[in-house]
Amino acid sequence: MLRNHAGETPAFQSVDEYKLMKVLVLFLLSIFLLACNRAEPVANSTKPVNVASQSNEVQTMIAHGSENQTPKPMNSNSGQRPQGGDPIDTTKFDDAIRSAENSLKAKPSDAGAKKVLADAFFDRGFALTEARQYASALGDYRRALKLDPNHEESKKWIDQIVSIYAMLKRDAPKEGAEPPPLPFKKEG
Repeated sequence: MLRNHAGETPAFQSVDEYKLMKVLVLFLLSIFLLACNRAEPVANSTKPVNVASQSNEVQTMIAHGSENQTPKPMNSNSGQRPQGGDPIDTTKFDDAIRSAENSLKAKPSDAGAKKVLADAFFDRGFALTEARQYASALGDYRRALKLDPNHEESKKWIDQIVSIYAMLKRDAPKEGAEPPPLPFKKEG
């Protein structure tokens, strides 16, 4: 049982519940910020208009507008929009996945080996979710579910991410078309 610094029992009964709530709050906050960044400014019609000043502003806007700029390249891995989120070091998760894949290749019918690989994909997916790389996380949750159809946590996260895409009126990446995790550059 968890206890806070005053010795009281918090609202969360386990570390998993706390982590889940923390990720959910971060996820919803990032959705809110994404929506705020895409909102269009509202014209203020109560302010008197200075035509000369407005003409200069329009020229400045045209000179600095996106039409005169080279478009930024799309993320070639996704085929859609550039992927958001923070790059993280997934080395330990990648190693665990690689090791579990090798074990499964050695014993393809071993249910335990499939479960270990499913858990390895889930762990990386959860880390990617915390880093707000939702499209990549979705791919790992789907891989985990394919290996272990009873993996309840993967089902929950798939449903959560897909429903948020729907709420934003955006299509979630199709199964198999999810981008890989963002590249992480180690500072040396």
